[in-house]
Amino acid sequence: MSERATAPTTAPAATSAPVASAASAASAENLPEPNAKLTTREKKWIVYDVGNSAFVMLSTAVVPIYANSLLQSAGQSNIVSTWGYAQTIASLIIAVMMPVLGSMADVQGMKVKFFTGFFLTGVVACCAMALPLSWLIFLVVCILATVGLNGSLTFYDSMLVDITSNERMDRVSSHGFAWGYIGSTIPFIACIALIFGGPSLFGWSTVACTRASFVITALWWVAFTIPLLTSYKQVHYRATAGQTGEAIRGTFAELGSTFRAIRKNKPLWMFMIAFFFYIDAVNTVISMSTSYGTQLGIDSTHLVMALLITQFVAFPSAIAYGKLAGRFGAKTMITTAVIAYICIVLFAAFFLRSATEFWILAILVGLFQGGIQALSRSYYGKIIPKNRANEYYGFYDIFGKTASIIGTFLVATTTSLTGNASVGVLSIAILLIVALIFLLLQKDPTRK
Repeated sequence: MSERATAPTTAPAATSAPVASAASAASAENLPEPNAKLTTREKKWIVYDVGNSAFVMLSTAVVPIYANSLLQSAGQSNIVSTWGYAQTIASLIIAVMMPVLGSMADVQGMKVKFFTGFFLTGVVACCAMALPLSWLIFLVVCILATVGLNGSLTFYDSMLVDITSNERMDRVSSHGFAWGYIGSTIPFIACIALIFGGPSLFGWSTVACTRASFVITALWWVAFTIPLLTSYKQVHYRATAGQTGEAIRGTFAELGSTFRAIRKNKPLWMFMIAFFFYIDAVNTVISMSTSYGTQLGIDSTHLVMALLITQFVAFPSAIAYGKLAGRFGAKTMITTAVIAYICIVLFAAFFLRSATEFWILAILVGLFQGGIQALSRSYYGKIIPKNRANEYYGFYDIFGKTASIIGTFLVATTTSLTGNASVGVLSIAILLIVALIFLLLQKDPTRK
C-alpha cells in the first residue's frame, strides 16, 4: 500500500499561496516494505538523534550542576526555580518562532536551510558555554543553545515524512530515539571521565574539565549531523523554489488556514490537546530531574550515574515500543505511557528522598520516555497532510514548547511559593490526567 493511500483524508483549506504536489516524487522513492531493513536514508536521518542527544544528555545531567555551582558562588541558592525559568524562556522563544518559520520551510529546499541555521546556533552556543561566564550570562548562552537545539528538532521531526512511509514511521522514529539514547552515552561517558579524572591526569581544575566537556559535546553533535545534511532531500512541499517569494508573503494566511483545518479535524486537535498536556510532563521531568535531585541533597555522582542508566534502559525500551505500536497501535502505546508517567510523578513526589529512589526513578523514566516521544512524533506525522508537514510540525512545536513553558513555570513557581520542590513535582500529575482524558475520548484515525 502506498504512502498516499494511508495518509489522512482531511486536507487543509485552500489558500492563495501556491501548492506543489510531490506525489510523483514520493512514488518514485520505491519505499521498502514495512518490515524491511532500514534504508540508508533512514539511517542517516536517525544518526542526527545520536548527535543532538549528546547535548540533551549534558544539559540534563551536567549543565544544571555546573549552573548550580555558579549560582552558589554568586550567593544564590534555588537552582530549581532559576533553571526552571531559564527553560521556560527558551521554550517560549521556540513556541513563538516555529509556526511562522515552519510555514516558510514548507517551500521546496527551505527545510534543510532552516534546520542548518538552528543547528549551527546550538553548536556555537554549546561551545560558548565553555567560556568563563557569570551565572546570568551562562544561563543566557544556555537558552540560546536550547533554542538552537529545539529549533533544529522541529525541522528534523518534519523530515520524517520525507525519508520514510506511514507504515514505517513508528519504527524509524523509535530507532531515532533509541540510538540517540545509547549513542549519547559515548561522549557523555568521555565527558564524565574527564570531569572526574581530568584533575589528576592532566592537572586541570574540575571547572576546566567541565568546560571542556561542552566543546567535546559540540564536536560530537557536528559529526553526527553531517550525514543528514549531505543526504536529505525534501520530497513533500507546498511551493516550489521559484514560488518562494509568493509563498513567504502568504505565510500568515497559510497559518490561519492551517489553524482552521486543524480545528475542523476533531481527531487531530484532540490529540494535540492531549499531547500538549502529557509532553509537558515528559519535558519537565527531563529538564528538572537533576535540579530536583540536587535540591534534595543527592550527591552529583549518583545523579549523573543514574541518568546514564536511563539512557541504557531507554535504548531497548524505545525499539520495543516501536514494535509494540505495530501490533497494538501508536495511540494505545502512548496512552499506556501516560498512565505510567502518572505513577512516575507520584513516586517522585512522595517517595524520592535518597539516591536509591533517584536510581529507581531513572529506570522507570527510561522505560517510557523514548517510547512516548518517538510514537508522538510518528503518530502525528501519520495524521497530517504531508506536503504541509513543516507547518503542521510548527503547530506541533507550539503545543510541545508551550506545554514546556507551563510545566517548568508551574514547578518553579510552586516550589518558590511553598518552599517544597515535591509539591511542585506533584502538580505535574494533574496535567497527565487531563491528557489521559483527551486520549481516551479521541477516535484514532489510523485504526479503521
